[in-house]
Amino acid sequence: MGARSGVAIASTPLPATRQRKREAPKGRTVDPAALDEVRALLGDAPRDRDQLIEHLHKLQDRFGHLSDRHLAALARELRLAQTEVFEVASFYHHFDIVKAGQAAPPALTVRVCDGLSCEMAGAGELLQRLPALLGREVRVVAAPCIGRCEQAPAVVVGQAPLAQASVDTVVAQVKSGVTQDRPAGHIGLEAYVEQGGYRLLKQCIAGEREVDPVIRAMEDSGLRGLGGAGFPAGRKWRIVRGEPAPRLMAVNIDEGEPGTFKDRYYLERDPHRFLEGMLIAAWAVGIARIYVYLRDEYHGCRALLEQELAALRANPPYPGMPEIVLRRGAGAYICGEESAMIESIEGKRGMPRLRPPYVAQVGLFGRPTLEHNFETLYWVREILEKGGAWFASHGRHGRKGLRSFSVSGRVKQPGVKLAPAGITIRELIDEYCGGMADGHTFYAYLPGGASGGILPAAMGDIPLDFDTLQPHGCFIGSAAVIVLSDQDSAVSAARNLMRFFAHESCGQCTPCRNGTAKASTLIAGKAWDVPLLQDLSAVMRDASICGLGQAAPNPVDCVIKFFPHELAAKESR
Repeated sequence: MGARSGVAIASTPLPATRQRKREAPKGRTVDPAALDEVRALLGDAPRDRDQLIEHLHKLQDRFGHLSDRHLAALARELRLAQTEVFEVASFYHHFDIVKAGQAAPPALTVRVCDGLSCEMAGAGELLQRLPALLGREVRVVAAPCIGRCEQAPAVVVGQAPLAQASVDTVVAQVKSGVTQDRPAGHIGLEAYVEQGGYRLLKQCIAGEREVDPVIRAMEDSGLRGLGGAGFPAGRKWRIVRGEPAPRLMAVNIDEGEPGTFKDRYYLERDPHRFLEGMLIAAWAVGIARIYVYLRDEYHGCRALLEQELAALRANPPYPGMPEIVLRRGAGAYICGEESAMIESIEGKRGMPRLRPPYVAQVGLFGRPTLEHNFETLYWVREILEKGGAWFASHGRHGRKGLRSFSVSGRVKQPGVKLAPAGITIRELIDEYCGGMADGHTFYAYLPGGASGGILPAAMGDIPLDFDTLQPHGCFIGSAAVIVLSDQDSAVSAARNLMRFFAHESCGQCTPCRNGTAKASTLIAGKAWDVPLLQDLSAVMRDASICGLGQAAPNPVDCVIKFFPHELAAKESR
């Protein structure tokens, strides 16, 4: 047994040849100047282990990259092994590690989204032409989905997003020097309170509303987790409430699923509606501390949320409000998975945990944790004010509730569409999106983002909701709908999506790590080895640890099943 078990271990003297005193600390020698710079930058910030990613962001923001000398100094300051710091920093896409002798990246980076919606809108041309036009002083990189699919093609100059970007507008943005995102027009704390905000929360705190009826109303509403998993929200509150205290909450605003942007849309407009729902959930479940995990691509949202959280702390709706900690992602789609997000909040690589135990039992820092998506909490206030039956009264084709569809692709009016659960894609396009874009005919659609599968227009009358798409090998997930036209192909869409999955696999398990890469290679050619792809799909579904590997084969499987004519046409060429 080891020393950590509490059992003493007798020490045996080593041979004299192995007892030489180490002349220097194990690992890279720490540069005193770098250590001084790190200490000055961190100031009086905590040196706790879970602060590692936050401190890496401070270094990256200050110096434009992460040098090995600063990483070694940060390890010393946090009392961590240098390998531990390096493995975390190298896991996340947004950290640029520069080793001794290497050139630092340019001060300005232009990220061109190459997600499916942006690819269809011309992102490839931007990636091809911009490097030569912007020169060596600007780095142009392809970026996974940045959560602005309705603005395709979307580009981020520094930290400033640019909608419907063209070569000319990107060059002009770079020349303007505007590199920060500052969303405007949101409802601030004062305006929110004037509109009745936080009144419901105060009623809960004052005892005018009791916990059990509140949870029952959530259950009656039928509200399910709107991050993609679809677990009933009220039932989750009841389960976590039954676990021993202290209990924590983790809020997921890392919507990295290609095609999804609803959380960003609502956050930029009405942040306190979400915050009030979050605090009501914390009251009902008995939460001691709240952690909000926001994807790094949403720079403007982070500044907005920091501003509104500061206002809320200065004027709390009630004494003893739980501490709210805002944590910053670093560019990793896998951190949208709840346990990977929790690992990242704890300052580690975002790798999914094996289950059981489940997050509700053993989550953040080993404590029972209530994990929720942003939009799920956004609806809490309205459901409790109007009653669970009000929310459940909406719906079509036998379904109940409302859904926020993130619609992008070949429609006239892309954007977030609040529509009845169970609406069909044809109804959604015609009634909420102004129809198909001019010159385009409806051909296919993705009902649930990159991992939700691809269906042909002939199957456009399936109700869009939880449990309705599974019989067809698809699912609604976070309701990210991407519409394809007769000018697109399902094969090209599958290639784009599989490249994304291969890029975003955390690499923890072999079926996902090797499977996504192998599938991407297999579908790159004209002729597909269908039996091999089907066998690979079965292995990935059965053996992958988390939903990324389990759902990654969906686009390929759907092409084989629903678009065989495309494969036949390509093989005949």
